[in-house]
Formats: sequence, structure tokens, C-alpha cells
Amino acid sequence: MKASEKELIFNLLKNASAQANGGFVPSAFANKPIFEDDDTPAPEMPSKIEASAGSNIQAAPSAVVLGAQSDASPLTIESIASKILKCTHCQLARTRTNVVPGEGVPHPEVLVIGEGPGYDEDMQGRPFVGKAGILLDKMLGAIGLSRTTNCFIANVVKCRPPQNRDPFPEEQEACFSFLEAQIKILKPKMILCMGRISAHKMLNSEEAIGKLRGQFFEFSGIPLMATYHPSALLRNQDLKRPAWEDLKKFRQKLDTLTGGNQ
Repeated sequence: MKASEKELIFNLLKNASAQANGGFVPSAFANKPIFEDDDTPAPEMPSKIEASAGSNIQAAPSAVVLGAQSDASPLTIESIASKILKCTHCQLARTRTNVVPGEGVPHPEVLVIGEGPGYDEDMQGRPFVGKAGILLDKMLGAIGLSRTTNCFIANVVKCRPPQNRDPFPEEQEACFSFLEAQIKILKPKMILCMGRISAHKMLNSEEAIGKLRGQFFEFSGIPLMATYHPSALLRNQDLKRPAWEDLKKFRQKLDTLTGGNQ
């Protein structure tokens, strides 16, 4: 059996168990093991998994995103977005107005990852369109980046948490396979995490954003940097200077990877 098939089975079981438990991920699935290919190949997995008659456990959409696609129906950003729009995997689905899958170019140099939708995003179904979004566009533009030319913008969670609270760990986990699938399809040259929640999830860290920012890490072999969320800059003007220093460093690294050509 291939490592990818083992990972798919693990995610199917994890997400089905979470759905059966009201969106909470059982502790047995808290840490994903490292999967390796078996020496002897296993038969191909079916492209569709049917729930047994009378069962109340269903394969969660986020699990299906990771690989249950036939060769005739390849995984695309559009197909991922379609599954996100139908997702009811956690409690945020009950209070959302619109799902926010993400937006940008199909082959981005940079993937920008925020925390989750706010009020304006929930109303429009688009990421970073409120005051923080206006500032984000200015920040990206200052280093030659834009969601319309060379970036894709997504969030850790795709539905707005009520009252703009932090998304709970189980909500982040329920949505994370969607983000992982987006990363696999988009194949960005670099990832820019905006704020504490995004940095913590992508880096599996609890360090303060002030300690994580401005450094280079990797996610699945992709260089990653975290900086302050635009909403934090709107609240605290003193953070604008260090955020600008982060962005300049990020741009320099991107230039080394792309030869300075966007």
C-alpha cells in the first residue's frame, strides 16, 4: 500500500470519527503518523466510499479532498472549493453566512494564509475584504505582490467564527485538510502566514508571534515566514515597522527563488 493511500485512510477515519462526535477530533487521531510505502503493492482503492446501510457515519468532505479522485476527475482548486462550499464538518457551518474557500491566481508565487473570515468576508464569501484586507493588499503591493497577479489568499478555517473569536483547535483541524490540499495543488514558491493563529497551525508551535515573525521555516519543503496580522497593525501602529522589515526580507527570499521575475 502506498503512503498516500495510508494517509487517505487515516484522514477518512479521523474525519468520520470527528463528524460522529460533533466535530471533535478523538485523541487517537491528534497526531498524524509518518506513512511509508509497503514493499508489496495493495489493490487500488475505490474512488467512492459508501456508508453501510443505517450508518450515521459519513466520509467528511475534507477527507475526500485529499485524494479520492479518479484519473478522469483530477483534483483542482475548483473541485476543492466545491467541497468546501458543501462542508458541514464542524460547528462553524451552523453559523456562517458564506463559506470562504480563498481566491487568487491558479499558479501563485506566494500563498498568503490568514486566520479565518471576519464579518465582511462572511458576507461576501471572499478572503480579506474588510479593513484588514485593504491593508493586506497594500502590504502585498508594497513588495510587488497581488491576489490578481501572483498570489493566492486562503485561511486556516473557511467559515467565520462567531463574534470573530479565535477558531477552536477542533475547528482548525476539521478544515486543515482543505488547506493542505490547496497547497498541494497550488505549489507556491513561498508561504506567508498572517498572524498568530496561522503561524501556530502551520508551524505546530505555541510560540508568540513576536518570536516567530521574520524567520524562515518550511512547510512540506516550501519556505514559510510569519508576520503580524493586518488587524494587529490597525490596532497597534508600532507593529508596522517590524512587519515592513519582515515583508522586505520575504521579498528578498522570493527573489532568490524566482530570479526576481514575477
